[in-house]
Amino acid sequence: MEIGTNFERNADLKAFDESKMGVKGLIDAGVTQLPRIFVNDLPSPDSKKVNDGLKLNIPVIDFTGLEDGGPVRRKEIIKELSDVTEKWGFFQVVNHGIPQDMLEEMLKGARRFHDLDAEAKREYYVRGIDTKKKFVFTSNFYLYTGHVTNWRDTTVTTMNPMPDPEEISEACRDIMMEYGKSVRKLGLTFMELLSEAMGLNPNHLEDMDSAEDYLLLTHYYPPCPQPESAIGINKHADNDILTVLLQDDIGGLQVLHDDIWYDVPHIPGALVINTGDLLQLISNDKYKSVIHRVQSKKIGPRISVACFFRPSLKNPRLLAPIKELLSDENPPIYRETTAGEYLAHYYKTGQDYGVQPALENFKLNK
Repeated sequence: MEIGTNFERNADLKAFDESKMGVKGLIDAGVTQLPRIFVNDLPSPDSKKVNDGLKLNIPVIDFTGLEDGGPVRRKEIIKELSDVTEKWGFFQVVNHGIPQDMLEEMLKGARRFHDLDAEAKREYYVRGIDTKKKFVFTSNFYLYTGHVTNWRDTTVTTMNPMPDPEEISEACRDIMMEYGKSVRKLGLTFMELLSEAMGLNPNHLEDMDSAEDYLLLTHYYPPCPQPESAIGINKHADNDILTVLLQDDIGGLQVLHDDIWYDVPHIPGALVINTGDLLQLISNDKYKSVIHRVQSKKIGPRISVACFFRPSLKNPRLLAPIKELLSDENPPIYRETTAGEYLAHYYKTGQDYGVQPALENFKLNK
């Protein structure tokens, strides 16, 4: 896949896809120049500034005392969580109960899989998101619909119900099962805290099946020969209720806040949390979904592990602004939909946050 004057994008995309090697396979093959499908040469309307030199940092919430600090401490954490989620929708949490050595081993397990040779990974490769396999390897969910190919490979594991361990690659099997159980517990804790923050029963979000669909993704961003011309992952908002992210110390993750891009630094032992489109919908804009992206780097690989919580695509339950939150002063902003309908529109639109955010399609007064 060389850059040339007779570049045929679709043919090159097809060749990349059918190789089943992913971006890592290109590096292993000795690519030293960015293949054309990865070059972001379209004019960008994004003139947002990056927070170089600014002192404002991504908020950090300390969960110390959540379990054993009594009701006063719990209320303090709930208030801080609610305030930060309203203002930022993107923050880091420390002392969350998952041991440091488990976090480190999860990152190592993710890297072990992605560092396998192409042949070992090929059996897990899929194109598309509708698959019966519980553990898959892919590169670029929107390979044929995105305007530029992302410099990133991914594994996706369906964690609810928990898969048979034999379905997962031996390279990351044990730690993925262990880490997946721990993050599910933490995700349900966040559901309780957010429910209480909205003045609801602690089980409200879980009873709405908000954690029914639980996916664990590992992302691998190889070192890029021309990072200034490539994209790790396009700017986008997540299509879920809540995302729990573990990242290494390479950097590149940025969040858009008040029209400024902020770096999300690596904090040892911390997890990055952000809210998604479906929480924005059911909270009637109380909690906003947040735009973020990952920049390519000359160094690497960058490794991250993202856990997504949302209702199942197959669940017929109607999602709409929670009635208890509505009033004459706060009328519903969004129409009823299902997770399946919303996600079908999101996938059709494509992940790149460009012409129109996916949620706009579900507003009552568009």
